[in-house]
Amino acid sequence: PPPVAATGGPPATAAAPGFGAAGTVLGPVAEVPVGGGKVFDTLEVVVTQPIAGEFQGFSTECTHTGCMVNKVAAGTIDCPCHGSRFHLDGSVANGPAPRSLAARPVRVDGGQIVLM
Repeated sequence: PPPVAATGGPPATAAAPGFGAAGTVLGPVAEVPVGGGKVFDTLEVVVTQPIAGEFQGFSTECTHTGCMVNKVAAGTIDCPCHGSRFHLDGSVANGPAPRSLAARPVRVDGGQIVLM
């Protein structure tokens, strides 16, 4: 029989590089502190826990010029490029970002944070 040609690319269920697909496990809830958050840079998602047990997910793309936020510190999500900061609910705390971070809904399943 003739050789089978490779189709190339990941299976349809795999997450695209740099952007987590729905159902992707981000990590354990213990990695996201209450009153803080964690940036999952390879999946371009930041997850916060403003109050105990309430997790919120957002895109890491800053709404100013598209730089990626890189940390959550002192109660804000921070962009290193031009000083924009966002509250733990994704809303703008300090510009020049003109609008909130885009939501990336998350849920907790078995102690793991999962993209919805």
